[in-house]
Amino acid sequence: MHRLLARLCADRALAVVRAPVIADAAALCRAVSAGGIGLLELTFTTPDLATHLARAAAVAGELDACVGAGTVLTADDARRALDAGAQFLVTPAITPDAGAIVRAGHDAGAVVFLGALTPSEVHAALAAGADAVKIFPAGIGGPRYLADLLGPFPGTRLLPSGGVGTETGAAFLAAGAFAVCAGSSVLAPADVVAGDWSRITTNVRAFRTALQSPTA
Repeated sequence: MHRLLARLCADRALAVVRAPVIADAAALCRAVSAGGIGLLELTFTTPDLATHLARAAAVAGELDACVGAGTVLTADDARRALDAGAQFLVTPAITPDAGAIVRAGHDAGAVVFLGALTPSEVHAALAAGADAVKIFPAGIGGPRYLADLLGPFPGTRLLPSGGVGTETGAAFLAAGAFAVCAGSSVLAPADVVAGDWSRITTNVRAFRTALQSPTA
């Protein structure tokens, strides 16, 4: 297993930041790591993403953390993210460039999570070579839907994102998720913009603690 996947399996969580501005990407990476999550996804919906990725990646090594790019839509997005230091790539859907994104990531030694929702899309993601499949928006179907998806795709690494919060994360893990995404309900955009790193650490730690529930 790729070391990044092993880390994700150990943490059971990936932190996703979707904010209009990132006050300090290095400090953000430190805050998330201090809360107990070692994988940080910054998305292309944030302007000047490459700069933020590079700043976070510069401190990730000392934190034993990994930084990746989300909302990767094209092969060009993938290459720009990888050049900036991304160690994993995440798409929101099966885009026309899905295969090229996987190839670019793998050629660089990165892992790739392709986004899907339906069984057909999960199949397409696996056929394209995804290392794991992000189920988005997972909140629509909830843990039961994710468990049903594993029926025809046993052993598939499913990573629910969107609508996964402190109250539901453990239930998704109990349903068979490989790991879960901690999104805006945990890493509030307003906190990222304001640079409220202590609050982010507190919220991330609470999310990780909730994942230790007996239901997980």
